[in-house]
Amino acid sequence: MSSGWNLTARLVAKHFSALGDKISGVIANFDPETATEADRDQLRSVLQDSAQKLAKARADFAKEQKDVVDLKTLIATDEKALETLAARLAAGTISEATVTVFCDELEANKGRVAQEEQEAADAREFMTEFEEIVKQLSQQLADFDAAAKKALQTLAAAEAQKDLQAARQARQEQLAGFKGVSNNSNALSALTRRAEKVSNEAAGMKIITDIAQKPLDQAAEIAAIRKSVTEVASGETALQRLQRLSGKA
Repeated sequence: MSSGWNLTARLVAKHFSALGDKISGVIANFDPETATEADRDQLRSVLQDSAQKLAKARADFAKEQKDVVDLKTLIATDEKALETLAARLAAGTISEATVTVFCDELEANKGRVAQEEQEAADAREFMTEFEEIVKQLSQQLADFDAAAKKALQTLAAAEAQKDLQAARQARQEQLAGFKGVSNNSNALSALTRRAEKVSNEAAGMKIITDIAQKPLDQAAEIAAIRKSVTEVASGETALQRLQRLSGKA
């Protein structure tokens, strides 16, 4: 049984060593754009399977260790019975054949102690190796999660930077477009020409209005003169008015 445990332990160690290298490669080449939750599930599945094997290895070691303890306890009990058996054999209360069988079993059990202890030691070594495997896989899973988190954060930052540069580029294109419109737009040119035309029309209308307004202003001025004269004359006496009209004032 000892050779079987050793062979199994070597096969397990070789298998999981290669597996560890493979997982390390997956983590090192982790691509956040194409990796999915399935990658983590696969790693977790390996860890869970290893944990189950570790649980079995611990149970096997516990059994082997118990076998050693039980065997040594049995040997110690039988050794205590030797004096009693010798006394009974001397007294003739037990047959020599029975004593012989008892002694054969005791010697056989003592001969098994070394083998049972070796089996327990092999089981312990196997269990210890699985404990190290589970520990490494647990760390690799933690490393995977950390790498995934960092990659996703880096990706989010890169996408945000890309959006920012796209917005800046769009703004630059808009400004360039506005500049081209202000210099080359037919609509703006037509609008400018229309404004000039309307301005000229308004200036022409002002000239005409000013011409038409001049006689009106002159008539108003004459009316004002007459009114002022009338207002002055209305304050004269009859004698003063006669003198003013006759030029003798």
